[in-house]
Amino acid sequence: MNGTWRNLNQEGIYLVLLYQSCGSLKSNSKHPAAFERLKYLQQRYPRLNVFAVQHGSDISSLAAQSQAVRTIVKEYITFPILMSDKDFSNMTNGACYLLFEGCKDPVLFTNWVDEPDVMIKAIEELTALKDPSDNVLSRVSWQKEEAVKEPYVGSLRNSLLYHPACISVDEDGDRIFISDSNHHRIIISNSDGMILDCIGSFPGFEDGEFESARFLHPASSFYHADEDCLYIVDSQNHAIRKADLGRRTLETVYPVFNKSNGIWSWITDKLGLRKEVDPTIRDFDADSVALPWHLIQISENNLLVADRSFESSWIMRISTGEKQDIGRGSAEVMESYQQIINERCALIKDMCIDWSSSAKVLSDSMEKIPKELVSSVSRFQNCIIFCDTDGQRVLKHDLDTKNTANIHFSNCEILGLPYWFVCNLERVSSWGRSTGQFQEHVRQVDVLPGRCNITVYVDIPVDTELAAPLAENCIWRQVRGSGAEISGSDGSDTATEMVGIAQQWYDELDNLAFSEVAEEPATSHGGDDKPADQSYQDQRRVQFTCAVSVSPGTCELVASAVLYLKLARTVADGADQKVLVNQMMGCEWREEHAGVELLMGSRGDARGLVVTKPVHLRLCLDCADHPAGATNKETISTESSLTINISLDERF
Repeated sequence: MNGTWRNLNQEGIYLVLLYQSCGSLKSNSKHPAAFERLKYLQQRYPRLNVFAVQHGSDISSLAAQSQAVRTIVKEYITFPILMSDKDFSNMTNGACYLLFEGCKDPVLFTNWVDEPDVMIKAIEELTALKDPSDNVLSRVSWQKEEAVKEPYVGSLRNSLLYHPACISVDEDGDRIFISDSNHHRIIISNSDGMILDCIGSFPGFEDGEFESARFLHPASSFYHADEDCLYIVDSQNHAIRKADLGRRTLETVYPVFNKSNGIWSWITDKLGLRKEVDPTIRDFDADSVALPWHLIQISENNLLVADRSFESSWIMRISTGEKQDIGRGSAEVMESYQQIINERCALIKDMCIDWSSSAKVLSDSMEKIPKELVSSVSRFQNCIIFCDTDGQRVLKHDLDTKNTANIHFSNCEILGLPYWFVCNLERVSSWGRSTGQFQEHVRQVDVLPGRCNITVYVDIPVDTELAAPLAENCIWRQVRGSGAEISGSDGSDTATEMVGIAQQWYDELDNLAFSEVAEEPATSHGGDDKPADQSYQDQRRVQFTCAVSVSPGTCELVASAVLYLKLARTVADGADQKVLVNQMMGCEWREEHAGVELLMGSRGDARGLVVTKPVHLRLCLDCADHPAGATNKETISTESSLTINISLDERF
């Protein structure tokens, strides 16, 4: 539980989902809807203590735990899932809900999927018994945490794609838009897999340029050719966003936020003095678009927005951003838009391949195809593009040759340093295990005052190779204490900034404690501006440099870098690949091994898997006093060079 129990309100109201483990990776159609409702109530009633229990006699098997990992990843679950080897004989439908307050007798709901209003009424009745001032289970608005809490399933998130859920295409522009949902970004690539751009950088809710924009579990998208823009479902933010691909900016289309239309607002707009208020989840009414997932164009000016199971759906007008409810229940939606959905399902049935267990539906009738896959497939020229979420990959099926292959992504370094790879100390955040636990390489050296040129060599692990070169935007540096980092360190006339011994240290800690760390802008360092070597796949080591101006005292250079690695082409097929993937991803905990089991069970051959491997260096520099000069007033500054060697091969 990792301390989760300490955060539960012992006197509060509890809602527990109990569901039976099937002991395999087979998909149960009832579970996604059950978790979706549970997540809806968790966000609607923030003080509600929510968790789930997966039970069964086979709970200790790796397959059963892989099923739990898939559930967490797929449903983006941030509440705990407990695992019990007990069977509950009174469960006839495979899943039920317990609602109780404190030690009172629980209320059992076995048919809540069909009758959600009964559960909502029961929660509000329990709430009404409490003091009105303590009634925080309000249905007025969504609540937003100060720090975004993310699911944790170990090293699975270190893969290049982390739950690629949905896909859309621009055939004329040769662009594919992939919703890398649990990395909270949209990756834009061409048909050959070359990454062209990326929308989104951190989890959250923020408009602006692509580098600073934020999503929370983005899902389906739709490319509007006339506007050259991409409409995106921002699932956990309950919003529809619009990305202007020409200007590289993101804005919120729904909900429409009220703006003053008075003469003063018009004047301030013209003068550029008006300050826009960023939208927040607090502005969302609980009866608005909740957990949207699908986005399908149904007319020139209308988009169909629906949840994952098509139980709730809305019509959104492109020109105004207004939405219209069209009733609940999948029957009405399926009847009105059966042709569109059938076309997507027909594409799925055309791909006669051995899919992952979540999509083994080819031999079944069309009605049994999971509706959630409707937005995971798209026609692109003479191919079908499909997102395999279990295998963390995107597949391309050629309609002429009937061959299906992974899309091998290149130019990965354009994605830069992932937000979860910055050291925990530097983040000073309360995200818990979501940032991961990374091994640091600590070195301590003695230096003289002046300029210190540092070159870091990183050895590539055995049986792996670089999938992309180490680019400057994949490196993050910071100097603290009696030193300062020098930018543009190539020239001899570089200006240095001498700082106090202790003041900078405390100033930076204060800044970090009260501000969130954003991705560092790319800076120029000695040796980093050279063009990338096209033969980087054959290199056994990479390097990056930094220059530090050191004053007497102590200082630290904290550097984080990310290497995009994959298994070497010389690695053969077989069971050894699973061992190598575990080592490459640094798996330690059982849930991490369960994630790799899920990954390998879908992919088969893992040589196309790209993993982001972190490098964390903490270099402690102990600087002595200035060397004595000819006179007492003369200060001598030196210039020195250091070489730091790091090995990422954890097997030796």
